[in-house]
Amino acid sequence: MAVSSTESPAQAAPAAEPAELRPVALSPSRAKDFMQCPLLFRFRLVDRLPEPPSPAAVKGTLVHSVLERLYDLPAARRDPAAGVGLLAPAWEELRTERPEVEEMFGTPEELQAWLVSARELVERYFQVENPQRLEPAEREKLLEVELGSGIMLRGFVDRMDVAPNGAVRVVDYKTGRSPRPQYAADALFQMRFYGLMLWRLTGTPPRRLQLVYLADGQVLSLDPTENELLATEDQVESIWAAITRAAQTGDFRPRVSRLCDWCSFRDLCPSFGGTPPQPPQEGMDRLLAAVGRTAGAVPTGVATA
Repeated sequence: MAVSSTESPAQAAPAAEPAELRPVALSPSRAKDFMQCPLLFRFRLVDRLPEPPSPAAVKGTLVHSVLERLYDLPAARRDPAAGVGLLAPAWEELRTERPEVEEMFGTPEELQAWLVSARELVERYFQVENPQRLEPAEREKLLEVELGSGIMLRGFVDRMDVAPNGAVRVVDYKTGRSPRPQYAADALFQMRFYGLMLWRLTGTPPRRLQLVYLADGQVLSLDPTENELLATEDQVESIWAAITRAAQTGDFRPRVSRLCDWCSFRDLCPSFGGTPPQPPQEGMDRLLAAVGRTAGAVPTGVATA
């Protein structure tokens, strides 16, 4: 069952045009980037600076690919052996498309240990769910929606399940460990973001939002209410308002936190003695065009995306 739009305050955005021609949109990842550090947001969305691959991120890509392909198999064949058997071809395809990922490993032993850890995550998935009993309605589904305020939202959903009564469950796989209880709400921001998009697209909130953590086999779930999704919409509006101010003033100031230790752009950050490059005009024009649309007008002299 595909997700389609119905009459609602939001309108579905076309998804057929090439990614580089699509208007700037806010995704859960970019929203979290801005909340974490506006300068990080700028580097990724405006400057589009390259980042070296990390073993953790690439492992996530590999395991997600395996779990997506798992559901191409007939239900009776979706067992742990089949899942593990999908790792080798998925890794071969990944390293062929992105040769730089092999440079993460100094020795063959390091690579082998990394592949073993990926296999363990795939095996643990079968302890959390029984894929033989599931027939996902969507996998790696692109969602795009324009809110009534004009803000464009975009994101990829790992999996959507639709029950016979039409209830929708949104599932996202995480290759890390589940968060401590005090951080659960932050972890669910991404899922509430997806829930908001689906609500505005279909007029009905998804029944369940679910994070599956493969490192420890835990599941974090939320059955969202309309009030919770309205609160998420208010949060998104607030984030976009802050992005608009930063775009119009050019002030994407860094925000120092413990997460700076893992930032790819630390050498460019003024908080650590670096000098950010001038943002590319094309990138700024695209962002200004996006914030101009939500304000009701595109600033004079700014090219539309």
